[in-house]
Amino acid sequence: MKVVGFLAASCITAAIAVTAFAGEADVTQTEVVRTGPGVYRFSASVLHRDEGWDHYADRWEVIAPDGHILATRTLYHPHVNEQPFTRSLGDVKIPTGIRQVEIRAHCSVHAYGGKSESVSLPE
Repeated sequence: MKVVGFLAASCITAAIAVTAFAGEADVTQTEVVRTGPGVYRFSASVLHRDEGWDHYADRWEVIAPDGHILATRTLYHPHVNEQPFTRSLGDVKIPTGIRQVEIRAHCSVHAYGGKSESVSLPE
């Protein structure tokens, strides 16, 4: 009976470890360029051990200081062999008075929780 319990616990632990292997998506680098009055172009580099369609970094977002999502860059496919990868999003309108935003990534399994970056908006 103890052996069966041990084997069951081992299988559950292994399943959890496999699911968590890719971990959370981290933003490793950002760039922001002002393209017009209150309008910006963002580039974000994301690091995530994409495993395929079941577990990959599926978007990154531009977040206001109050937590409001200002813009989302959807990532339409896994980047298994391209890590970290950089994608851009233009024509992002930022409300007057906001001087700094947070860039965070999202993964299809763990949602949020990885490293984000705070970025100051250029004048």
